[in-house]
Amino acid sequence: MKILLVHNRYQQPGGEDVVFEQERRLLETAGLRVTTYCRTNDEINRFSALQRLTLIRNTVSSADSRREVLELLRREEPDVVHIHNTFMMISPSVYGACREAQVPVVQTLHNYRLLCPGATFFRAGQVCEECESDGLWRGVQHGCYRGSRAATATVALMLEVHRRRHTWDGIDRFIALSEFARSKYIAGGLPGERIEVKPNFVDPDPGERPGGGGYAAFIGRLSEEKGVETLVAAWAKLRNRVPLVMVGDGPMGPRIRQQAEQLGITRIDFRGRLPRTEALGVVKGASFLLLPSECYENFPMGMVEAYALGVPVIASRLGALEELVDDGRIGLHFTPGSPEELAEKVEWAWSHAERMREMGKEARREYVSHYTAEKNYTMLMNIYQAAMGQPQEVPA
Repeated sequence: MKILLVHNRYQQPGGEDVVFEQERRLLETAGLRVTTYCRTNDEINRFSALQRLTLIRNTVSSADSRREVLELLRREEPDVVHIHNTFMMISPSVYGACREAQVPVVQTLHNYRLLCPGATFFRAGQVCEECESDGLWRGVQHGCYRGSRAATATVALMLEVHRRRHTWDGIDRFIALSEFARSKYIAGGLPGERIEVKPNFVDPDPGERPGGGGYAAFIGRLSEEKGVETLVAAWAKLRNRVPLVMVGDGPMGPRIRQQAEQLGITRIDFRGRLPRTEALGVVKGASFLLLPSECYENFPMGMVEAYALGVPVIASRLGALEELVDDGRIGLHFTPGSPEELAEKVEWAWSHAERMREMGKEARREYVSHYTAEKNYTMLMNIYQAAMGQPQEVPA
């Protein structure tokens, strides 16, 4: 089988880039012929003033990307095209190229961008679904993308143009990362019969840790939707009894450091952004991983990496996290935005080390059952076959 992978990298690397590279390696290791078409939003930094004036048009429909992908399709003749992200340099114009070349298309829904210009269903400190219920103009009104009405208007224009063109109708199979995400996309108008659920995976397997348990860990972007203010407020209630290691950077970094200082918290170790291998090392030594998100997470890579290491997770009871973190078996839930309840769960977890180790072993079993490269390959190949109109069970 020949596969063309399409991906637009963001300026700040994230989980989508990790997943793209993991799936590329997975397919190549299996002996499949893989071609890639990639662009990056860093290209904007090299734009002339004239090119920047055309950025809105290119975000809606990039003639360059369409032409280059069509040339690739004609030269490589892939059996299927798997698109991860087209925002913003590639643009949805590549779907038209695939349709012209009559090659089936699979699209991974890494976030909620097709329904929400900000891609997160989050605004003003809480879940917001106004663009779905009242129209995309609400996102423009609130400046949901990068805090800018002009930038949000560009994203909303892109979405509206391609909705009117029925661009998404040309996608043969969508990949949602959880049942929750699938339900949100069905509610947003995508056809349920073409949305398959396939989670992310961790490869290579880091192996179950032999020990660990000296602190709590947070790995992620330091931004409002990740619940970092709630996390620091919870640590104030714990009165420095539990050490916390926070890995990551983001717009709220200076603010939460100041918050911790003002609250007299001395047991938070802010590590900043670390290479992935070092971040995994932090998780490996933790008693548990914290996911206090206050937005609809899609499928946090940190969560499944913790499972692979045998580390339980304390997560907000919201969206896909409620589905993916089995409360009382592989982790604990708390009410999102509640520092009081988060502090209570952390206190309990810290005081019940043996029970948390048992949950960690269950988390490792969850990884082996659902999130290995082998399991993912089977699911991915079945999705490709379905997109090609040839559904069949691929042996694990």
